[in-house]
Amino acid sequence: MMEFLYFPENKMEYIPAVITLAIFMILAYFTFRYFRNHASKEEAKMEAFEQDVLRKLENKELKNERRI
Repeated sequence: MMEFLYFPENKMEYIPAVITLAIFMILAYFTFRYFRNHASKEEAKMEAFEQDVLRKLENKELKNERRI
């Protein structure tokens, strides 16, 4: 009936599949952590840049108020 499904009689044939699955799961975990750490570092850089720009804008506005 369902000839496309293959379940081996010898369960030792599952070992390579489990090892491959474990390797890819570990690689996926480390890839996820890499992107998460990189994103948090980029976010910190962007916040620092934003604070710097806001500080410069405030200084520029204060200078313009003094001229008037």
